[in-house]
Amino acid sequence: MNLSFDNTKPIYLQLMDYFFQQICNGSIKPGQKLPSVRETAVLAGVNPNTVQRTYAEMERRGIVEARRGQGSFVTEDELVIKELRSEISEQYVTTFIGYMQSNGFTKEEILEQVKAALNKSNG
Repeated sequence: MNLSFDNTKPIYLQLMDYFFQQICNGSIKPGQKLPSVRETAVLAGVNPNTVQRTYAEMERRGIVEARRGQGSFVTEDELVIKELRSEISEQYVTTFIGYMQSNGFTKEEILEQVKAALNKSNG
């Protein structure tokens, strides 16, 4: 677990972002068990209460399921994972567009920049 935290956002949300990224890119598979709260706390260098809050929030959002006596597991509901990917994508794109527009780029220029960047990355 390679994490570094900053002061712009609560740690439990940054930890949640980390897990969401791992789930969306397939590093953590649907149905896979997450490390225990204590294991994650040690690996991330944070208080177990912070990890517990992260897991509880992911459970509240339906991304993770807590199974009594077994731990926390990523949902196997593909629709939930798809919605999570869409939500994260929208956040990044909205932030990017806002940044570009605040720097004076037009829609056409933004599209050109995105196309050029995709071509450079072979995407």
